[in-house]
Amino acid sequence: MDQGSEFTSRDLDLWAYQKNVALDFSRLGKPIDNAFIESSNGKLRAECLNAPWLMGLEDARAKLEPWRKDDNEIRPHSALGHKAPAELLNRSGATAPP
Repeated sequence: MDQGSEFTSRDLDLWAYQKNVALDFSRLGKPIDNAFIESSNGKLRAECLNAPWLMGLEDARAKLEPWRKDDNEIRPHSALGHKAPAELLNRSGATAPP
């Protein structure tokens, strides 16, 4: 994960400790360390979060859910051979998380 303030809080550290999760931070100023998520975050920010149209948490959830479904089930990803993530899950026999 990156060095953003949302990932460096004591709450996250405590949660990770309690769940036995190792936090692995990318090097400061090196987005290439986590290129796939940087690309995904950039698209999410450009398409959804840079607009001042979210009125609260419930509103954000309702408005972001169609984007999430499109990104996971319809939109082709170049890193996945121009297939949607759901296509790969369906072919492998795996099921999507709830």
